Amino acid sequence: MGAAFMASWPWENLGFFKYALYGPLVGKAVASRAWEPGSPDCWLLLLLFLFGLRALTYQLWSSYSNMLFATRRRRIVRDGVDFDQIDTEWDWDNFLILQILMAATALYAFPSLRHLPLWDARGLAVAALLHAAATEPLFYAAHRALHGGRLFAGYHSLHHSSKVPQPFTAGLATPLEHMLLGALMALPVAGACAAGVGSVALAFGYVLGFDFLRAMGHCNVEVLPAAPFRALPILRYLIYTPTYHTIHHTGREANFCLFMPLFDLLGGTLDGRSWEMHEQTSAGVDEVPEFVFLAHAVDVAQSLHVPFVLRTFAATPFAVRLFLLPMWPFAFLVMLCMWACSKTFVISGYTLRGRLHQMWAVPRYGFQYFLPFAKDGINKQIELAILRADKMGVKVLSLAALNKNEALNGGGTLFVNKHPDLRVRVVHGNTLTAAVILNEIPKGTAEVFLTGATSKLGRAIALYLCKKRVRVLMMTLSTERFQRIQREAPPELRQYLVQVTKYRSAQHCRTWIVGKWLSPREQRWAPPGTHFHQFVVPPIIGFRRDCTYGKLAAMRLPKDVRGLATCEYSLDRGVVHACHAGGVVHFLEGYDHHEVGAIDVDRIDVVWEAALRHGLRPA
Repeated sequence: MGAAFMASWPWENLGFFKYALYGPLVGKAVASRAWEPGSPDCWLLLLLFLFGLRALTYQLWSSYSNMLFATRRRRIVRDGVDFDQIDTEWDWDNFLILQILMAATALYAFPSLRHLPLWDARGLAVAALLHAAATEPLFYAAHRALHGGRLFAGYHSLHHSSKVPQPFTAGLATPLEHMLLGALMALPVAGACAAGVGSVALAFGYVLGFDFLRAMGHCNVEVLPAAPFRALPILRYLIYTPTYHTIHHTGREANFCLFMPLFDLLGGTLDGRSWEMHEQTSAGVDEVPEFVFLAHAVDVAQSLHVPFVLRTFAATPFAVRLFLLPMWPFAFLVMLCMWACSKTFVISGYTLRGRLHQMWAVPRYGFQYFLPFAKDGINKQIELAILRADKMGVKVLSLAALNKNEALNGGGTLFVNKHPDLRVRVVHGNTLTAAVILNEIPKGTAEVFLTGATSKLGRAIALYLCKKRVRVLMMTLSTERFQRIQREAPPELRQYLVQVTKYRSAQHCRTWIVGKWLSPREQRWAPPGTHFHQFVVPPIIGFRRDCTYGKLAAMRLPKDVRGLATCEYSLDRGVVHACHAGGVVHFLEGYDHHEVGAIDVDRIDVVWEAALRHGLRPA
């Protein structure tokens, strides 16, 4: 059987180029200089402005609903949004293109609508009456019909395919449904205009109010307190709540109204649990994670790569995009505010085998970790996060990136020594990072060149390879540090650790392990065919076309992960940095020790095998 009539968007294959459909309206507005006083086409500018505000309304609600640091206690459906839902809702704004074309057609067909007064208070009463007497009952009847057999399968099932209601879910529907909804939305405004009491303010106010309530109903966060509904019970039938509409999405057999539950009461479809659930959700329920990955922002641009800024952008690997430039000044001001007064907050979360995992962020940016005067403040932020996690009952807290910097806090040793009675296990996860890098090296490799050789990871990699009788050319100018590491190796194997002080010493070695930034000039010493393994942040730039470059150590989470909807920095979907994965393994294995300070070389294979056993795979 073929697709239902008007069940798919005619521009669905255009991708980003669908926005060219706004072109004729924008072109007409520019050509006629619609912004000039007295221009006969100023209505075009108003129309474009209105639809811009409509898109912003949904975006702001989406940002709010994804601010877990502010909303997590009042979330209605506790499951997280996943990548599949984000992809399904990617073109949520299709309906705005359709409805602006509908509105423009109406304005061309009825020229009198282009010359409405700015304000007429009488129009509010007419619009309110028509909304309650026509739009609400007609929507209720149409909505119930769309839940019947063939209509649901052919049309409305798309809207209900999203498991977790989100503001963008309001836009997930077929063209036929949005044409119907657009007509019902226009009815009160059109009626007021027909009665001679229409105005620009009414059109803006009603349409934006309509969108505001639809986005609110789908936000999955209870924003309306229960007290007014207890004090004035009639309110329960005049305005719905996010909880009320979420019950419809989860059950599909009740709560069909647009905004007024009165029509569910009259139609016998009001779910009796609605008010009780509203009371419970608005009161808030604590949500305690069992694993926390404590991260920080890399830079100002990367700080925008979070679900509460642009959800779809956060669902793709980070890269600097042109659309970020207008947002950069605002993001810079936010950075200054966070530096002055902020504390660790929740960014995102997912569940793995029924256990909640969360990512928290220290309100600091990469460059701040290299400011001598900022060191104590950063450590204080990390310490408070650890103590908060300990108080909450978190089992494992994994330190990310510079939060475990040796010069900052000894890879977490500072906190463990200061608080010996911590119940939460603090880990740096670098044991698995070392394992990932080492398992990338082809079997049979006889010699490697190692930069960053005396760092925490460099030391572990060198000692591990030397035990495998692989010759390690350790690039370091510090003979003292080199000898200290060499003395850790068994006497009969120390010959495999060789100190070198110049890059030219590796001109015949095709396996480079990079733990320190390499300039193009330094990379030039690598022979053709060299592969660069990396644990340097940020990764080196691949200047050599005759060489290959590995990515940062990372692992793919197990297939049974749920509610994951954010890419970790520049990594692919479902992939996390190896230190993050190391913390997950620490939690899944139930290890009772802290993993801080120097890497235990003897545990590298143990942790690697545990990771594979739990379903994690190299990325």
